[in-house]
Amino acid sequence: MSKLPLALTCGDPAGVGPELIASWLKANPAAHSEVAVIGPSAWLKTLGIPSSSQFAVGPTDYKATAGKPDETGSVVALAAMEQAADGVLHGKFCAVVTGPINKKGFSQIGYTFPGQTEFFAHRWNGNPVMAFAGGKLTVGLVTWHIPLEQVAKKITRADIRKTVLALIHLRKKLGDKNPRIAVCGINPHAGENGLIGHEDDSIIRPEVEALRAEGYAVTGPLPGDTVFYRHQQGEFDAVAAIYHDQGLAPLKLVDFSSAANLTLGLKFVRTSPDHGTAYEIAGQGRADRGSLDSAIRLANALSA
Repeated sequence: MSKLPLALTCGDPAGVGPELIASWLKANPAAHSEVAVIGPSAWLKTLGIPSSSQFAVGPTDYKATAGKPDETGSVVALAAMEQAADGVLHGKFCAVVTGPINKKGFSQIGYTFPGQTEFFAHRWNGNPVMAFAGGKLTVGLVTWHIPLEQVAKKITRADIRKTVLALIHLRKKLGDKNPRIAVCGINPHAGENGLIGHEDDSIIRPEVEALRAEGYAVTGPLPGDTVFYRHQQGEFDAVAAIYHDQGLAPLKLVDFSSAANLTLGLKFVRTSPDHGTAYEIAGQGRADRGSLDSAIRLANALSA
């Protein structure tokens, strides 16, 4: 493990991020010196960790109300992301684990990125892939936060290739010698040989064949309604899904409390829980910490 601390950003202070971090710190007292917690000063004072592990952002008198997001909370969450990104660039932190943010609230303070993945890709000048791991499934997304009607227009061979190679790199770092990657089709039944759409045969299949010709263990396009079952049964080590919900619906059904979000293809490591702010249960002690545990565990493993 790197001697540099792992940055933990609060996310939206009104969401479940702060309480999940506090819970993790309580459960892992020996690891306090191995993390750098970034958030509002009023919250940091409640954590019981050394001042050297605390990095305050935002107004000093700001106190969030659980379950009630406000504009200042979004400003604080963004400032935490900024400090974490800069800290890694300047050798202060080894990697970043981000708490969940309020994307609508961010858009109202002038934030122009669809999510945190795009922000860190911009700040670290990378070519990112959104992926999820830590549980039974490993999933990468070819397209991310775009409307479903645009997916068939946006999918490219280059993005398929980038996603597959990023998944291969990830699985090798996690111990697989020759990772087996399945690539989903975009249409039902992977297009039925051209009967249901042309994208599977004109875009996905040629890139899969090109990757196979280079010696990679890649299979596809495969029907999205069966490939995740085959992955869970051990036939594949990871799945490249073509669009957001194609990959995340099965992943969250199987691994909601154990998977974490990873941004692959960057010079530095960034992970996060695979859930949102959960305002409806914030402050009630009901939030499941499993995904944050996975995010921290993966960040440490991948940045070692």
